[in-house]
Amino acid sequence: MSQNKITSNPGNLQVIYEDNHLIAVNKRVGDIVQGDRTGDTPLSEHIKQYIKEKYAKPGAVFLGVTHRLDRPTTGVVVFARTSKALTRMNKLFAGKETKKIYWAVVGNSPQKDEGVLIHWLKRNPKQNKSYAHISEVAGSKRAELSYRVVRKLDRYTLLEIELMTGRHHQIRAQLSGIGCPIKGDLKYGFPRSNPDGGIHLHARSLGFEHPVKKEWIELEAAPPQDPIWDACL
Repeated sequence: MSQNKITSNPGNLQVIYEDNHLIAVNKRVGDIVQGDRTGDTPLSEHIKQYIKEKYAKPGAVFLGVTHRLDRPTTGVVVFARTSKALTRMNKLFAGKETKKIYWAVVGNSPQKDEGVLIHWLKRNPKQNKSYAHISEVAGSKRAELSYRVVRKLDRYTLLEIELMTGRHHQIRAQLSGIGCPIKGDLKYGFPRSNPDGGIHLHARSLGFEHPVKKEWIELEAAPPQDPIWDACL
């Protein structure tokens, strides 16, 4: 990670939705959703502190992690503020009852302006990387997404992607598998890193039935401000 990045803290969270049951934020590059071996303070702890301070809550604050985004990825992340909401959100994600839309900036345009990609992904834990295969191999999991070209810039193409499955590094691996690695994603074949250590993959929106109110909501997050994202808008 370079020094150019701004990570989240309790005072600068980009909160996009908040009620008694859920809180959603626009994750920055470099934020980790929950603790890992780096020992860096995760987004979940920053949000707990934000809630504790905002509502003057005594004692420990409950916050449940419902899903994750890769560290170099930005966009919508939803956390549960009650155990009931967490249980119901976990069921929605497990049952594929959410609508996940991502934006990705790639250097090479796909051959077709829209399509469905189906691969079999095999994860290599030592490399923390998934490999996309066109047919099933031992230990692989089926991965499916649909994409469409939204905008073509001089050197880059903006894709809108809807996930049908939720696999490890799915979008990164599948786009790399068709020769369209995401800008800045050295791990999956893009030739240059981004100055902030991130990649141009953004969780643009997340739709789901509210776990308590039972109404459909769609949360949308603006991409980070940089010349490439700005040109895509």
